Amino acid sequence: MGLDMRPLGKPKKGFEKRFLEIFKMVESDNVLKTSFWDKLKGKKLPTKDELIEEWFDNQIPTYETIKAPMVGRDREAEEWLKEKYEELEKKPSWEEFFKEYQGFYVIHLAKEQDGVPCYIASGQDENVFRGQFLLDCVDLIGEDLTNEAWETKSAEDALDYGNRLMSVAEKIAKENNLEYLKDQKIPPDADEETLESKLHIVYSLAKWLTFYGRNGHGYEADF
Repeated sequence: MGLDMRPLGKPKKGFEKRFLEIFKMVESDNVLKTSFWDKLKGKKLPTKDELIEEWFDNQIPTYETIKAPMVGRDREAEEWLKEKYEELEKKPSWEEFFKEYQGFYVIHLAKEQDGVPCYIASGQDENVFRGQFLLDCVDLIGEDLTNEAWETKSAEDALDYGNRLMSVAEKIAKENNLEYLKDQKIPPDADEETLESKLHIVYSLAKWLTFYGRNGHGYEADF
């Protein structure tokens, strides 16, 4: 399956402390258990599923942070949907089609493109980074920095990781006159074994991490 790095939502105002608390409990699988005496008193603690539901109910999705247009709210999204509808050979009614996509975020039209990587996995949202590409870069950044990608991180830790990756990438780029890769959105036209190709992956991940980290989003390592 490999590694996919899925950006997490961020807490709504006033929910910051509880958001991190639930995140740490669920991530470490350390959900509090009701003691014998508490049970006798009728005290009941939330289950893991209830904690996760509370966590999702009180967060802002990444799609809002990247400013992706939403069907039913934004004109760009409705224009995209109309084009999609016209391409269909067998068309349902427009009303049925629109209802099916109501609330859908069109990620590739997002205004904040640093949160939409070019290294993505098939079958995943377009703002999920395919971390497996980082395995091609071990000789460039070392095992420790590479292996960190396999750890689910909070926003603060994601930002720190992104900054460290960026620092390494910029040093390598300067030594090899490859600074232009930092602002290049698409992969370079080079063999995947070349320095250019590997450095672009590191730059892309560093930018993705720092974008989400500084905007309050961590990520889930899914592998």
